[in-house]
Amino acid sequence: MSLDVDLFRITPACEHCGREEDRDHLYSANITHNLGEMAKEAGIYMHLWRPEEIGITKAEQLIAPLRAGLELMKADPTRFKKLDPPNGWGSYIHFIPWIQNCLKACEDAP
Repeated sequence: MSLDVDLFRITPACEHCGREEDRDHLYSANITHNLGEMAKEAGIYMHLWRPEEIGITKAEQLIAPLRAGLELMKADPTRFKKLDPPNGWGSYIHFIPWIQNCLKACEDAP
């Protein structure tokens, strides 16, 4: 299992001019679900894995939580490295840059 993150810019349809809804794909990323426990420890699991359950519909809503989770993880790597999955699929050293890239995408297109 894995997590797929996709960010789109949606231009709504216009009933007046007849323009149809347009979806521009801006960002896509995938990472193993094995990092879910690490994300929970960092306080960002729901933001990444289940955003719709906490009312997140826009990238701008992810910026502050991802920034805070990333800072927490970087401040205490030993704590988070202990949560590396025993099967070797996913790790702290791969999750940090993944979150950084996701955060940058959210900042670039809030």
